[in-house]
Amino acid sequence: MGPTPVPVTTRETDWGDVAHTLGRPGNLIRTTYHHTPFPRHDLRVVSRGVTITPGLALGSHASFARYDDGSTLMMGDLVVTADELPAFTDALQAQGIALTAIHKHLPAQSPDVWWTHVCAHGHDPVALARGLRTALDRTGTPAPRPPRPLRPLDLDTAGIDAALGATGNSGEDVHTCVFVRRETLVDEGHVLPPGLGATSAFNFQPLGGGRAALSGDLAMVATEVQEVLGVLRQGGIELVELHNHGLTDEPRLFFTHIWAQGDALDLARSVRRAVAATNVVPATT
Repeated sequence: MGPTPVPVTTRETDWGDVAHTLGRPGNLIRTTYHHTPFPRHDLRVVSRGVTITPGLALGSHASFARYDDGSTLMMGDLVVTADELPAFTDALQAQGIALTAIHKHLPAQSPDVWWTHVCAHGHDPVALARGLRTALDRTGTPAPRPPRPLRPLDLDTAGIDAALGATGNSGEDVHTCVFVRRETLVDEGHVLPPGLGATSAFNFQPLGGGRAALSGDLAMVATEVQEVLGVLRQGGIELVELHNHGLTDEPRLFFTHIWAQGDALDLARSVRRAVAATNVVPATT
């Protein structure tokens, strides 16, 4: 066997055909992978009495990375309703796209929604994008909306960043802080770019008066799981899901999806104690 393929540096212009096929623009992350959001702003989902914004937990997305062997890896996390899931799954399989996880991000949501991880690998990125678009067209995923001006959030975002020890970003009516694993990760026989498929991410949606709804997940290796779960529960954080996102990742990663409502700074402090039990660093842009 030869060396494991590694991602190569790309430019945004390299992904023009993919963006055209998907029918919406994306953005280049750390000069290595093209990321496209598909927010489900067509859905009105309520969990624990909170109306969920797309940025909190309804943000479908897909990423494409190019490798030194000339191939492209596509990974995504896509939001579908319970009614959409069967036809969406059939379309994925017909397009040769692997479905690697079906799970929940939110507790007790209405209507019933599922989050699906997908993966495909090939030498024609446009064909991969076309297959993904075909599957998405079996759902109610809406067309992109024109960009809206950023609005100040009713949150102490600087305080959240300080409590978490990371510089976050505000958009889609939430504040987000992201961490990436330190290890070199391999999936589908390819080295993953930092952050692709292996982030710990925390979204804070303002509820007024310094309070927030928190939705997020932590990426862990097996030896970290029990300590993380214990620390989260000590901080009053609700555990929604514990599962895998991929099928062939090395080292094997587990993800716990979490939910909480309360003082935003208290939530950030509780999450930071759990993050400290994992081998991650804050993500860079």
